[in-house]
Amino acid sequence: MTVVQEETPLFTALKKYLDAGVLPFHVPGHKQGRGLPEFTNFVGPNVMGIDLTCMEDLDNICSPRGVIQQAEELAAEVWGADHAHFLVNGTTSGIQAMIMSVCAPGDEIILPRNAHKSAIGGIILSGARPVYIEPDIDDYFGIAMGISVERVARALQQHPHAKAVFVINPTYYGVASPLEAIIRLAHAYGAAVIVDEAHGAHLRFHPELPVSGAEAGADLVATSVHKLAGSLTQSSLLLVNEGRVDPKRVKAVLNLTQTTSPSYVLLASLDVARKQMAAEGRRLVDKALRLARRVRAQLAEVPGLVVLDETVLNDSGCYAFDPTKIVVNARELGLSGHELEKLMRRHFGVQAELSDLYNALFLITIGDDEGLVERLVASLKTIAGRRERFNVVKYPTYLPELPEQVLSPEEAFYGETRSVPLDEAEGEVSAEMIMAYPPGIPLICPGERLSREVIDYINILKRERLNLQGTEDPTVGRIKVVQSCPALARPRIDLAQHVG
Repeated sequence: MTVVQEETPLFTALKKYLDAGVLPFHVPGHKQGRGLPEFTNFVGPNVMGIDLTCMEDLDNICSPRGVIQQAEELAAEVWGADHAHFLVNGTTSGIQAMIMSVCAPGDEIILPRNAHKSAIGGIILSGARPVYIEPDIDDYFGIAMGISVERVARALQQHPHAKAVFVINPTYYGVASPLEAIIRLAHAYGAAVIVDEAHGAHLRFHPELPVSGAEAGADLVATSVHKLAGSLTQSSLLLVNEGRVDPKRVKAVLNLTQTTSPSYVLLASLDVARKQMAAEGRRLVDKALRLARRVRAQLAEVPGLVVLDETVLNDSGCYAFDPTKIVVNARELGLSGHELEKLMRRHFGVQAELSDLYNALFLITIGDDEGLVERLVASLKTIAGRRERFNVVKYPTYLPELPEQVLSPEEAFYGETRSVPLDEAEGEVSAEMIMAYPPGIPLICPGERLSREVIDYINILKRERLNLQGTEDPTVGRIKVVQSCPALARPRIDLAQHVG
């Protein structure tokens, strides 16, 4: 049977099950909401009614042969890939599956140091050894940007047997690396290219946006449909292009880690979001771009606010830019990004996507309209108008230098550890990650030596009350460090794992 983009095979099957009045002597135990009336009364009986489990007419995500397979094939067509896999554990599960699909223990993977923590998790799970590339840094905004072809080339020259190059497309802040050139280079060395497209599910649908990973020829792409293309939170896609990776291997890895009890509510939202983007993606993204341009034009006239824009672009690591990411810097008002976020929420009921020491990020998506963006602009104008322009930097806008890598993340994670106060950990080898979340980019990774610079920077983030995660100690007052590990007893090998 030929299935077309106007159809929703999985969602339709769920509705048929519900309409048939089947008596559910199967899990989940709430039995279409009857066993959880308070929650059902709030979210509605239809949501609870399609919260189902694997059965013949609803297919099985571990070995899809029916409606899930049909829905995934439609998604692959829309996003321009050979294969697509539905994910219900977010793009985190997709990133980890990508790394585990191409890397065996001891294999090298080249990746930017501002990769999401899920990439480090994938490296630990696979036993791979990371070769970090330092991304471009924007001093005014104090953020890591993209990676240049030159730095990827240097890494491949120094590590010609690397199995993969990992690229973020785009970064959380909307900056894209020269992806097509990086893919050509990596493929020339025989390396696969895997792309974290958590913040780029919409790229495919408008020519004014950076090129999407699948279109550019990447081998594996994990994309968060829930972030920017309309599906429910935690639902994502893993896209596969044949040639350098084995699709069967990818599916086998997914079956190691994904749940055997997926949420059919999330799966159905992917099915419907795919249909919507196939039919209306260009129009919806075009509307979001128009709204974003309006916001940018209005904020450009507000004294004291500076918005990240196309002026950061160059021929190096900042190759393209997604204007729907509104990065607002208020340093000239004497405000940190976190303070700006709190003011917006407390006084205007506007919630930013994230804030860091210097910026607050506001996303314009397919769900926005003129009234919503006008409220955003009015709130920012009011805050700026109530403050004198200090033209000061509250904190120095630098990012710490990349830490020395002593052990692989796997060796550090599984080694014997002890807990020490963070302020006394200088010189120790970390067994944990520390990151502000969002954006979830580690400041220190397992296997890296803690420097005083990194410790001081973490303490600055703590004073600003940013949401720090990664340590077993929820206050990030203590950190686990490696006490002993077989690798520490071996003769020291210069890993040369940081490529400037």
